[in-house]
Amino acid sequence: MKTKENPLTPFDDSAPRQALTVLGAGVMGVGITVLALGHGLPVHLVDVDRERLDRAADLIDGELRLAELMGALPDGTPRGALATGTSLKAAAGATAVVEAVTENAAIKAAVLSEVSGLVRPGTLLITNTSSIPVDELAGALERPEELVGTHFMNPPYLIGTAEVVRGARTGDAAMDAVAALLKALRRRAVVVRDAPGFVTSRILHPMINDAARVVEQGTASAEDVDALMQGCLGHPTGPLRTADLIGIDNLVDSLTVLHERTGDDGCRPAELLLRLVREGRLGRKSGRGFYDYT
Repeated sequence: MKTKENPLTPFDDSAPRQALTVLGAGVMGVGITVLALGHGLPVHLVDVDRERLDRAADLIDGELRLAELMGALPDGTPRGALATGTSLKAAAGATAVVEAVTENAAIKAAVLSEVSGLVRPGTLLITNTSSIPVDELAGALERPEELVGTHFMNPPYLIGTAEVVRGARTGDAAMDAVAALLKALRRRAVVVRDAPGFVTSRILHPMINDAARVVEQGTASAEDVDALMQGCLGHPTGPLRTADLIGIDNLVDSLTVLHERTGDDGCRPAELLLRLVREGRLGRKSGRGFYDYT
């Protein structure tokens, strides 16, 4: 009697044939790539913008060195090989695909739809999202049971826990495979149910929005807000330094998703956040946000 094979091949530290394709060479795509390479997994990084890919390769090399200096990567593990390209066809032979494009539901759904038609049945598909419900994106896939949500924090190689989101149609095999991948990356997985913003963004992003409103209303400066949240409430960096690390544009996108899908007016992006985005002050990645990093 034949047994039914698990169509998803879990990651295993001893399996060099395993390969990860990361879609999107922005902040999170770069960070996830650094995490994977530093743990010995080969990565094919894909982005439609060749110049962004070239910049990403330099960033990845620098962040790998930084991660090693900070002791954030396992000792003695050879780096995985990095390849880059502009075609989604690179995902066809991957063991797992991580979509890390901009926090826009329509764009993510379009990318995932195309990738779903390219990969082999049983390939683990991961959407890295901070706010968009996984099942909303799963509707664009040929096989919605293969999609899992993850929410890696920035930078992924320094933060040891990842939020894992199980959509209504996510299958057991996909959950087993993402758990094995995170184990290979030495990350703790905390599984939550699907909802706008899940847990971390649903709590953190409205708090940052309120902090921006406090500054906007002239109650306190950004520095004083962060000093009070650090010194009185134990927040490690302060909400507005955290906003700069997330990226003000990413934060606005996430808040917009939360506002549209929950109706919570507290999630409507503060005017100060919108103004910073219009001025190109996106946080650390642009050199200026609430703080100046130039």
